[in-house]
Amino acid sequence: MPMRHPTGIRAARGFTLIELLVAIAVMALLSLISWRGLESMSRATTQNQQRADAVLTLQATLAQWGADLDAVTTLAQTRPVDWDGRVLRLTRRGSDDTAPSVQVVAWTLKSGPDGVRWRRWQSLPFTTRGEWQQAWNLAAAWAQDGGAGANGGYSDVALVPANSWQIFFFRDNSWVPASQLPITPANPNNPAGPVVAMPDGVRLVITLPPGEGLSGTLTRDWVKPTVGAPKSS
Repeated sequence: MPMRHPTGIRAARGFTLIELLVAIAVMALLSLISWRGLESMSRATTQNQQRADAVLTLQATLAQWGADLDAVTTLAQTRPVDWDGRVLRLTRRGSDDTAPSVQVVAWTLKSGPDGVRWRRWQSLPFTTRGEWQQAWNLAAAWAQDGGAGANGGYSDVALVPANSWQIFFFRDNSWVPASQLPITPANPNNPAGPVVAMPDGVRLVITLPPGEGLSGTLTRDWVKPTVGAPKSS
């Protein structure tokens, strides 16, 4: 007699070829979707990190910009600030309070291996007018042809990428394009000679290129501590 299967138990049935192909296709589709999702998350994380780094770098750069302007000092027969349309040179107090000195600082846009960037140059500390004149000239040479770099003990730091920048001075109760500052006549009480007065405010307008996390035109106003806030326009 032929054997019968126990009641309630069916013979095992395998997958057909079509079912296997469908299952493989579904798994491949799910893997592709998962991969694209992970790739998108990774790209978003990278972009957010780049933006965060760019913001921190810009904040540190603007903090240094403000610190330089806050430390500008007016000395007889020197210039506290000068803008020639390309480089801004400043005469500022040294950062070491235990050894009073003066330094020349310069800001400009310069090309380098990492593209066009806003750069800052700083001289060695000095205490004489002759040393000031030498540092002042070196700052101009650095902006012109890259001379007086870090090899001579001078600081030359590449900061944020930028396409262009402009400087305005606050004078006579309005913002005007930066130009040569007038010389204050000699004071009988100050036999050292005439001085160049610092403007009441300095406005920075800098254009940041796209693709670095931050882009567009940024305006930053600095006001002399002894002056009330200038008008914004």
